[in-house]
Formats: sequence, structure tokens, C-alpha cells
Amino acid sequence: MTWLRSPIGIAVALIVAVIVVMSTVAIVPETKQAVILRLEQPQRVVNAWRSGETFGRTNAGPIFRIPFVDRIVWVDKRVLSVDLPNEPVLSTDQLRLQIDAYARFRVTDPLKMVVSIGTEERARDQLQPLFRSALRNELGKRPSAVLLSPERGQVMDNIQGALQQLAAQYGVSIVDVRIKQTELPSGSPLDSAFERMKTARFQEAKTIEAQGMKDAQIIRANADAQAAQIYAQAFNKDPEFYDFWRAMRSYRTTFLNTDPAKGDTSIILSPNNSYLKEFMGQR
Repeated sequence: MTWLRSPIGIAVALIVAVIVVMSTVAIVPETKQAVILRLEQPQRVVNAWRSGETFGRTNAGPIFRIPFVDRIVWVDKRVLSVDLPNEPVLSTDQLRLQIDAYARFRVTDPLKMVVSIGTEERARDQLQPLFRSALRNELGKRPSAVLLSPERGQVMDNIQGALQQLAAQYGVSIVDVRIKQTELPSGSPLDSAFERMKTARFQEAKTIEAQGMKDAQIIRANADAQAAQIYAQAFNKDPEFYDFWRAMRSYRTTFLNTDPAKGDTSIILSPNNSYLKEFMGQR
């Protein structure tokens, strides 16, 4: 053991000791879950995610493993995301939409995830086509206008539920699903969609206008009927006044020309004409 007394021997011994310690001890961060594989067989999970746990009071910290026998697979405890940029979707009203969506997920069963697919990156790769399928299946059953209505929230819940059923096999929990942006493709499909929207709004405006005119006519007819009834009740109390009132209205229409387009008109009547009896004060 004389070689241990030399500086080179001491340095070699220190290096070997450091390698052994580093191969034996590992530090589990707060944000990671550690899956221990012994000879590539699942052994245990350290610092697994738990609902409602408090940061700083987890099982993070140093752990021991058998050097060159145990392997650690690190799995993130935080919420991760999978994106679907510019995903084409055909709605029930035959509009091709460009959907920009994302899903948030968390690995809640790291052991199942490691056994089934290996790593969280592969989990993201597996979730993307499942997310695409759930998005197309749900939006393909609805018109495009639903994305601008309060029903949009229910659509997101349905997509999340469908995706969760598929993602559970990988030990993943879907936290949220959202559509960031919805656009019509550029070019003739967009122009055609705008033209259809314009025609639909024009027809809707005409329908509202026709209904308004109908309601106005009904209101006017009811008002005229009520007015006639009131006039009849009032004139029945004084028939002579009614005759006088009707004559005055007739004189006003006949002798007062308020429309220049009608021109001038001359009327020649005998003073004894019965039409002028109210005008002449004859009773």
C-alpha cells in the first residue's frame, strides 16, 4: 500500500472515492420525481407528486442507490404543455378553421409513465396526436360560431375529458385545455366565408326589419281603432259638435294647400251650398 503514500496515489484514491460517492448518492430537487430502476426493473419512486402538497415539505433531498446497478429517471413535477399550432379543423358549416390550441398536463403516476413510454418528452410526443384527435372530434360536431359563444367553455371541457381518458394510460393528468386563436385560412375560402357571413347578416337584418314593420302596423291599427272608439264615444255625446268638427277638418283639407307640387286650384261654390253652412255660420 506504499502507493497510497505518494501524491499520485492519494489523488487517484480521492478521485475513486468521489466517483463512488457520486454513484451512490443523488439529490432529488423539489421540482423532480425520481423513478429508481434496478437492472432496468422498476424499484421505487422518490418525491412523487401528491395533491395539495406544500413546496418545501416534500420528500426531496439526498437518496442512496447501488452504483452501476440502479438508474434514476427524472420526471418533472411541474405542469407541462403540449401545443397544436395551426391545426386545420372542418366545422359542421363547412368552414376550414386554423386552430392554435394548447393543453396543460402533469405526470401524476411517474412509475406508470416510465414503464409505458419512458420519459416526459416521449409523453408529450404521445399526447400531441391524442390532443389533435380529441380537438377535431369535438369541433367537427359543431358550427364555427360556437367558438364565439358561451358554449365555448363546454367545448373545452369536452375536449379535456376526452383527452384525459386517452392520457390516463400514460400516468398523465390533463390540467387544462384552451384554444388561443381561431382563424380562417387566407385566400378564396376566407373570401367565401366572409361573403356567406355578409349574406346571412343581410338576411337577418331584412327579417328583423320586416318583423318591425309588421309590429308597427299592428300597433298603428290598434291605436287608430282606440282613437276611433274614443272619438265615437265623445261625438255621441254632442252630435252637433261632431258635425262642426268634421266640417272644419274638411275645410282645412280643401282650402289650405300645403303642398307646392299640387299647384293652385280655384273652387267656385254658391253661397247657399250646403258644404259652406258651417263656414258661413249657418245652422
